[in-house]
Amino acid sequence: MEALKSWKEEKQSSYMYRAVADIETNPVHKKLFLELSVLAEKQASIWEKQLKAAHVAVPAHYRPGWRVYTILLLVRFFGPRAMRVALAAMKVRGMSVYQKVESGHPIPTSVEEMEHQHSSITSGNNLRAAVFGVNDGLISNASLILGIAGAAAGHSFILLSGIAGLLAGACSMGAGEYVSVRSQREMLEYQLKLEKEELELYPEEEAAELALIYEARGLPKEDAVKMAQLLIKNPEKALDTLAREELGINPDELVSPWGAAISSFLSFSVGAFIPILPFLCSNSESNLAVSIGLTALSLFLVGAVLSLFTHRNAFLGGLRMMCIGMFAGLLTYGIGSIFR
Repeated sequence: MEALKSWKEEKQSSYMYRAVADIETNPVHKKLFLELSVLAEKQASIWEKQLKAAHVAVPAHYRPGWRVYTILLLVRFFGPRAMRVALAAMKVRGMSVYQKVESGHPIPTSVEEMEHQHSSITSGNNLRAAVFGVNDGLISNASLILGIAGAAAGHSFILLSGIAGLLAGACSMGAGEYVSVRSQREMLEYQLKLEKEELELYPEEEAAELALIYEARGLPKEDAVKMAQLLIKNPEKALDTLAREELGINPDELVSPWGAAISSFLSFSVGAFIPILPFLCSNSESNLAVSIGLTALSLFLVGAVLSLFTHRNAFLGGLRMMCIGMFAGLLTYGIGSIFR
């Protein structure tokens, strides 16, 4: 029965809130989770009344399942911040308190400021992912080619290895990205479905949860309550905000699984293609030197582009990335030379 399932989920949330509060060392976060636990118990009591009215037996005590114990064991070992996605999937709200707030970007004090901050956080994510994909392809395939070359292999074997490395790496990246995005979407869709139902059943309790989270993030209590109440009045905007603030997930960052897989496949392929380009064009003894030069230049450019996101010196960023790639290449070349 749906109501019984909802009762169990609220009791599970309350149990996990208390457990996370016990683990938390930050007093503000500890207070937030304890207060959220109280609200979850209130929401569970709403479902309990419905069940009793329908003459459905309600368990005398809630008993956590193995998933709860497993997640909490991992939370104790790694900490709540590292396990925030898993906690959100277990209906533990308030995960946005673990998101880092950059200097110069204060906590928003209005709906308009909050929307602007959300849009600015997500801008450039697709470009950054594409650049990282190219970088992965460059380093992995260049290292593979250098390792094979170090073993004194011939031109055709180096070329075959490079093509195999490109295809294997691109397929692996694409498949991994598909599974990752698909899992994120399924989790988000399920949690949004729960939030939508709860908004319809008890909007005031949802507003209270949101206000507690804003207060924990630094807003004065009155402002937090006012902004939460204002957001809850608009169901569409409220659902989007609950995903960000309670789950710590940005719906705008979740793209199509197939689109993410194809994008990852192509970006890795572009990077992996550069080291094998000279071997495709000719059978010259200088192919390895040209490949190293092209790879080094490409890594430098990738590092410089990444400085757009890190706000660091472009030259130093490019030089660092080139040195990392060259170290990986030298290591595999050395291994190839030793073992032949």
